[in-house]
Amino acid sequence: MSRRVVVTGMGAITPIGLNVKEFWEGIKAEKIGFGPITKFDASEYKCKLVAEVKGFDPKEYMDFKAAKRMELFCQYAVAASKEALEDSGLDLAKEDLFRIGTSIGSGIGSLQALEREHTKLIEKGPSKVNPLLVPMMISNMAAGNVAIAYGLRGKSINVVTACASGTNSIGEAYRSIQAGDCDVMLAGGTESSVTPIGIAGFTALTALSDSSDPMRCSIPFDKERSGFVMGEGSGIIVLEELERAKKRGATIYGEVIGYGCTSDAYHITSPAEDGSGAAKAMEYALLEGRVQKELITYINAHGTSTHHNDLFETRAIKLAFGEHAKEIRINSTKSMIGHLLGAAGAVEFIACVKQITDQYIHSTVGYQVADEECDLNYCKKPYQEEVVYALSNSLGFGGHNASILIKKYMETK
Repeated sequence: MSRRVVVTGMGAITPIGLNVKEFWEGIKAEKIGFGPITKFDASEYKCKLVAEVKGFDPKEYMDFKAAKRMELFCQYAVAASKEALEDSGLDLAKEDLFRIGTSIGSGIGSLQALEREHTKLIEKGPSKVNPLLVPMMISNMAAGNVAIAYGLRGKSINVVTACASGTNSIGEAYRSIQAGDCDVMLAGGTESSVTPIGIAGFTALTALSDSSDPMRCSIPFDKERSGFVMGEGSGIIVLEELERAKKRGATIYGEVIGYGCTSDAYHITSPAEDGSGAAKAMEYALLEGRVQKELITYINAHGTSTHHNDLFETRAIKLAFGEHAKEIRINSTKSMIGHLLGAAGAVEFIACVKQITDQYIHSTVGYQVADEECDLNYCKKPYQEEVVYALSNSLGFGGHNASILIKKYMETK
């Protein structure tokens, strides 16, 4: 029998708050994190709006010298991990650190380091490239730096599945505890790709919204949607084996009971048009959790605000749930914080947990114009009601589909 896995800590760095409390208060206030690009001169760029993290100072979370050897995506992860660990109440001085692992994904790593050192290479030659370029740039360094910062010596992995990275990282951490590889895992995702090449690349792909109106730029499932808004930040949770958490008197926020993954095997950027891959990932999560489809009342959608994603995800939900799809509340946290790429699923997982604990389903902010092909309930308004199960979807370039099922914690499964 596999071990039960619960959530005992959460930490977040987001465009609408630098901790979970600020983030959640912002969500309930329907605060949006969208504004002009400030990290570089974007005057020649078609994309004008992003969701940047504001007011972040790494010195508030870590040693200054250590921070200088980390790129921003790593700093965000270390900061969110600090909050998650403190929230969990774990006393690391008394723990077997070989039983505490890390599973933290980043879709891209540091484009900043790549751009900066490439400029040096071109302008000054190869001898001027920073010897730490590679370890500062590669995406696994978020997990590595979190492990180093807190002395966590258990399993340390980095799942890279583009925009599904955060959800896959949490799912693989859940699997690791189920299997007995670790007893505790810090899991989640992190990203900081608001850079010239990042924005230019996604713009060339026609994936980004070109709206100049913060209220109409990230509008998932709306007929007038024109693309996603690049966000940044990190979401980290503490997952723990249930009996261990109970023994130490931990606060239990929720239980992970199902995890499903599939591949569309269809196209490098477009989801499968019939939604079959994403539907099967949801079905697998429910199957593992032994939950009948009719009991699902809430889904946190990938909901990027691109035409294809929102349409095909809608088809996937209909395919997975049939007529019951019409009864499900579906929202997109990206309507307020944009698309955090590799961090998206992790921050959205935290939003799911808070919706369960607060019995509150947030609205899809900015949703106004109904799309005839997207005809489900996308939460034009919030709902104050019990949430027993939350199903969170993430879909990534390359055809990656990940769904994770979270349940309100109860003593008996």
